[in-house]
Amino acid sequence: MSQQDYYEVLGVERNASDQELKKAYRSLAMKYHPDKNPGNAEAEEKFKTAAEAYQVLSDKEKRSVYDRYGHQGLKAQGNGGFGGFNSDAFSGFEDILGDFFGFGRGSRGGNRPRQGQSLEQLLDLTFEEAYEGVEKTVTVRKNENCDTCGGRGLRAGAQKSTCSTCGGVGQVQVQSGFFAIARTCPTCSGQGQTIRPEDRCRSCYGKGVVEKESEIKVQVQPGVDTGMRLKVRGGGEPGANGGPHGDLYLLIRVQEHEFFRREGDNLYAVAPISFTQAALGATLPIPTVSGEKKLEIPEATQTGTKFRIKRAGFSIIGRPASFGDLYIEVRITTPTKLSKREKELLKELAKLNHEESTGEAKSVFQKVKDFFQG
Repeated sequence: MSQQDYYEVLGVERNASDQELKKAYRSLAMKYHPDKNPGNAEAEEKFKTAAEAYQVLSDKEKRSVYDRYGHQGLKAQGNGGFGGFNSDAFSGFEDILGDFFGFGRGSRGGNRPRQGQSLEQLLDLTFEEAYEGVEKTVTVRKNENCDTCGGRGLRAGAQKSTCSTCGGVGQVQVQSGFFAIARTCPTCSGQGQTIRPEDRCRSCYGKGVVEKESEIKVQVQPGVDTGMRLKVRGGGEPGANGGPHGDLYLLIRVQEHEFFRREGDNLYAVAPISFTQAALGATLPIPTVSGEKKLEIPEATQTGTKFRIKRAGFSIIGRPASFGDLYIEVRITTPTKLSKREKELLKELAKLNHEESTGEAKSVFQKVKDFFQG
């Protein structure tokens, strides 16, 4: 028997729950299992110690004795540790390790129903579809039960044969380090039965499944964004031994918009305005995803000024009545072609503001020049 503190071995507090004990032991067992560390005596010893600690702490009576009297109390009860460790002694750990190392008793063997494989694929949406929500028809290519044999893999009238490797048990005994364990039979995958080549279904060649193309309708709620996953329960492949279908996960990818940029639930855009609109103020019609809005531009607005239009962004997932905002940054545009009259008016304005070529602009450049010349 190890003399290490069992709680320290598993890395848990002394008031740890059964679930916490199981989780800690599972992690250590996966890390130090002899199959993962062949020939490593230190790993084997750590695996053995972790199993010993879990065997004691997962038993309410033994844990109570250990908490009160420590290792000496266990010895007094005749708990001599793992000196005579064998496959029967290991049975208490099958529910923890069976899924990782493929061993366990018949109740966890290959004949139990198992959920089918889950699938994942892209779902492309337009910007507007992500904003409004949409019902989409998704085409999925996946395995489905064979219609000819009903998923059994057998031709009509044929029966499965007893597996010659395991004798129908579904498991084989394997020596692993210091003890023997029962492992899922590699020939029949734990089924205990196999199909002779001549008895195989001609449609699925004994697999029980064939690849098909299916169409699935999905409802996409408003506000989704790139990177989110939509789960379609039961949209995956069929399970073994009558188990349920796996799930289908749709990875959402939203197309970019030519005008709006999205950050979370808010939208951002740039709107060009003229010099006169910026100087005198204006009321501008601004297109949004939900329709046209009015934006008030005050007098003397500078380029780069940002305005907020409330609730003109995306709806917030889980809160359909709540919306983000739309932020508009205005940029003053310079006309590229001016009429003779427009030039005259601008020159007159420049004179009024003392902005002739020999005026303010020159003085600004002179200040910069003087600065660099010391």
